[in-house]
Amino acid sequence: MDYIGHPYYVSGNAILHALDQHVPHDVHQHLQASHGMFVPGQFGTFPEEHSQSGIRPYLGSGLPDVESYDDLFLMRNPAQRWLLDSRPRDALNTHDIRPQSGHPTLSHETIMGKPEGVRKQQQTTKWYINAYLHADDPGALPLGEDVLEGLQFGGKRNYGYGVTRLKDTQVVDLDDLDYSRLEDGDTFLVEVTTPFVLESEYPSAADQDVPWWWKESRRDLREREEKILEQREVYRLQTVDHGQFVKYEGDRPVETAKSGILRVGTHSKYGFGELRVKPVDPRPDQCKNSEKNGKTTE
Repeated sequence: MDYIGHPYYVSGNAILHALDQHVPHDVHQHLQASHGMFVPGQFGTFPEEHSQSGIRPYLGSGLPDVESYDDLFLMRNPAQRWLLDSRPRDALNTHDIRPQSGHPTLSHETIMGKPEGVRKQQQTTKWYINAYLHADDPGALPLGEDVLEGLQFGGKRNYGYGVTRLKDTQVVDLDDLDYSRLEDGDTFLVEVTTPFVLESEYPSAADQDVPWWWKESRRDLREREEKILEQREVYRLQTVDHGQFVKYEGDRPVETAKSGILRVGTHSKYGFGELRVKPVDPRPDQCKNSEKNGKTTE
């Protein structure tokens, strides 16, 4: 069903609220949820850094095996860089908007016309939500598929909006992943995958500056106001906007990468502060200079 809510993602807070109706309190209190990224169910190709390669039909509608750290982020970027070049990337990066009872809703499918002469005159793309859970008590996970089936998100849920169907699940152990690209790297960037909270109106929430291992200071970064809903109260958040890159100044990239998956900062329980560490490949001219400087004479 169509969705009324945040146009970029289903917040982790919304996911936890939906689970609260189906999970016992002693389990729910340990859960932490990522933001749910919108993913088009389209053909795609694995990027170079992925542990798999090649083209896969309807890549966006499933969960490929996760063997390396980079595999985790295949569906976590709204630019959908895995889409085939033959697909209308710009059109599939955003939902269709359909007015329903005076409200703009995000369509659960995108219907596009095709050129004359082809077998089918239109193409329908279904939308999926990619999200993950972790818990501070290992016994709280995994949840049963019956718990995850039929969750509702967004506004007007009593009218049937925001209903979902479970498509696929998988369990990933972070300690079993391959981090060799980070272990072999020298210079790194940190991608802000979901907004990082700087200030919060939520009671007892701590304001904070950007992490010390970011080279950029707050004044160098684009900010966005977000909101969090709790018991019908709306609290404003000031955040570092997602989609930005900062230079990594720390010396433990693998440990930072694991922390970034579990998220850092205020309201990380609700999906904020997801980060990705990416190695920076040296430019060809830098490689030549390094080789030249590294030569010795006898």
